[in-house]
Amino acid sequence: MENIRNLINITDLTVDEINDLIKVADDIVDNPVKYQDSCAHKKLATLFFEPSTRTKMSFESAAMRLGANILSLPPVEQSSVQKGESFTDTIKMVESYSDLIAVRHPLDGAAKLASETSKKPVINAGDGSNQHPSQTLLDLYTILDEKGTLENLKIAFVGDLKYGRTVHSLAKALTHFNPSVMYFVAPQSLQMPEYLLEDLKKNGIKYEILEDFRDCLDKIDVFYMTRIQKERFPDIEDYEKVRGIYVINRENIEGKCKDDMIILHPLPRVDEIDTNLDNTKYALYFKQAKNGIPMRQAMMMTVLKKDKEFFL
Repeated sequence: MENIRNLINITDLTVDEINDLIKVADDIVDNPVKYQDSCAHKKLATLFFEPSTRTKMSFESAAMRLGANILSLPPVEQSSVQKGESFTDTIKMVESYSDLIAVRHPLDGAAKLASETSKKPVINAGDGSNQHPSQTLLDLYTILDEKGTLENLKIAFVGDLKYGRTVHSLAKALTHFNPSVMYFVAPQSLQMPEYLLEDLKKNGIKYEILEDFRDCLDKIDVFYMTRIQKERFPDIEDYEKVRGIYVINRENIEGKCKDDMIILHPLPRVDEIDTNLDNTKYALYFKQAKNGIPMRQAMMMTVLKKDKEFFL
């Protein structure tokens, strides 16, 4: 059987492969017509077992811009999952209908299981609180596009760091780029998992644990805000204790941060970023979401082995 390329964990990629994906995405932005038929007659299956707006729609938009077709899993309650079909049986069926599978699932490790089951390439579109590699790649692309470098940056991660798969993936990826320091800002109950902190230590990455973003606001280049994820809490009372703990707005940001600081957020937001920040020079989160299209185009081309044909 031909060797299959999957994208399950951000650590599946070397720094050269990350840079190559960024270059392909950048070329897609500059030359969209060049790629419009690069995946013609291919079929992307989007298997989303939990809610999504940006990730699902940007994968589908990316596929269409490459000339591919979309097969979308119906809402779970309208699919055979409702009848008791196993996850692996669903994967086995869908692989026979498609050329590539993008899967999102509430359980950690589901994407890896899909890749071990499928004979077609699988891209992890988010598995539980584990990983979200496509979000990480578009985050890196956005930071590089805005800051001109990924090296030696000071980055604050704020909010839900315990369950935040976007934070877990991005922190891992940034170890390739020698960050000056990472600030992890969260209440103790939502701090970064210890195994990820141990990984940073092994890689010689400097970090600080904080509970107030004002303690690092004047130092950072990137403010990565995250939502307190109600759906990840096993006990709703624990969620209520930390709900709304961090809120940023023009009043507590302007004049208190570096002039060229950027604010990112994987979205959706609830109340943690006031809308009065949306039209400021700091707010990059909507551009960040838009960047998901060229980056996911680049990812699909890579796993379908089309990137070398079209990108010089």
